[in-house]
Amino acid sequence: MDDSVDRAILTAISRDGRATLSQLSEAVGLSVSAVQSRLRRLETRGVISGYQAILDPEQVGTPLSAFIEITPLDPAQPDNAPELLEHLDAIEACHSIAGDASYMLFVRVPSPRALEELVRDVRLAANVSTRTTVVLQTYYEHRPIIPVGSAE
Repeated sequence: MDDSVDRAILTAISRDGRATLSQLSEAVGLSVSAVQSRLRRLETRGVISGYQAILDPEQVGTPLSAFIEITPLDPAQPDNAPELLEHLDAIEACHSIAGDASYMLFVRVPSPRALEELVRDVRLAANVSTRTTVVLQTYYEHRPIIPVGSAE
């Protein structure tokens, strides 16, 4: 990302994905049509992969969040846990990690009982052992991604 104007546009929409073209134009000092053209180019290149609403988990009935580390029971089994777990909607993210575990899942569920059921489902679907850490409070998430560019 060598273009400082593109970085400024990306920073602005990362902070406010609902910013209008007019607001972006004002923020970066370009015309609305120039900003629109740059946004389209960034979308086409895959730099901007989409826009989405961020929901309040408590308001939508999934106030309990947790991290679940998973490790294959048999190290010789295929490394396909992400595919085997994709159907479980409570899994918000699946990360390949370094360390003792193979993957770290971030999940949201309505209750401790639902978490227990999800852990059981994860174990059965992927033939893995698990280690679960319940989130007590989240201080911040969905922070803006600030593009890094070359020195100017």
